[in-house]
Amino acid sequence: MTGSPLVLLLALALDAVLGEPQWLWSRLPHPAVVMGRAVGWVDRSFNTGNHRRVKGTLSLLALVLLAGLLGWALQAWIPGQLADIIVVAILVAQKSLVQHVAAVANALRENLEAGKRAVSMIVGRDTTDMDVPAVSRAAIESAAENFSDGITAPVFWYLLGGLPGILIYKVTNTADSMIGHRTERHEAFGWASARFDDVLNYIPSRLTGALILLSHGLFSGWGKVAREARQHRSPNAGWPEAAMARCLNVALSGPRSYGGEIRDFPVIYPAGDRSPGPEAIDRSVTALWRSWAGLCAVSLLFLAFF
Repeated sequence: MTGSPLVLLLALALDAVLGEPQWLWSRLPHPAVVMGRAVGWVDRSFNTGNHRRVKGTLSLLALVLLAGLLGWALQAWIPGQLADIIVVAILVAQKSLVQHVAAVANALRENLEAGKRAVSMIVGRDTTDMDVPAVSRAAIESAAENFSDGITAPVFWYLLGGLPGILIYKVTNTADSMIGHRTERHEAFGWASARFDDVLNYIPSRLTGALILLSHGLFSGWGKVAREARQHRSPNAGWPEAAMARCLNVALSGPRSYGGEIRDFPVIYPAGDRSPGPEAIDRSVTALWRSWAGLCAVSLLFLAFF
């Protein structure tokens, strides 16, 4: 059960035009919200006592099976490919990502405090002591990583597995974002979610890095991106971040604070600008659209040949 490249193109265009209409999601719960509630329920219900890793693994398995069955039912019960277009357009969040990243640049132009408030909406690190370059780096890193998680990976798993594929990916990614942390409460229970999310993002993250490079005409930078990506704390996030850093000529990553604790992460592309501002965030928004256009071009190639 594979996805349709034509459906994907229509869904990408629909999302680019409409984004996430507030009139709809103010009346109905967004599917991502429903997934979040499901993950929250299993966390509250089963993340107790002994054998938490086993409980977390079984909980993730149940969520994945339910997501796959829902995708199969939608494709079986709704005639034509209407369900595919609607679900993919909802779950591929290009316009929403662009709006959130652009909002940080606009807020920074007002003042630093507004920029910190805006970036706190899209990153999990501490923002209290950030300066303008730190806010800008955080926004650009979020743009790169979320393009991989929020656009490339859902597209990849839709093409490979249809609606079951994209729904399984999204519920896993939601679980990882909520419980896949190395904290006292979630290190054992969220272990399976974090590991399975790493597996599902392994290929899409590398495709995203290549897509960002190719959309900027940097055909010879892959080896350097690969070396820098392997220094990243994440097995996957380093690939889109390293590609974005090189395309924008901005140094990314480096030390940052989580929960009041400074973590000394290596700098990605240290030759880049160490003091980016809102204009660099603007260029990352342009890079997101160029990469999105590249994704559409790949879909057209699939449509033409397969």
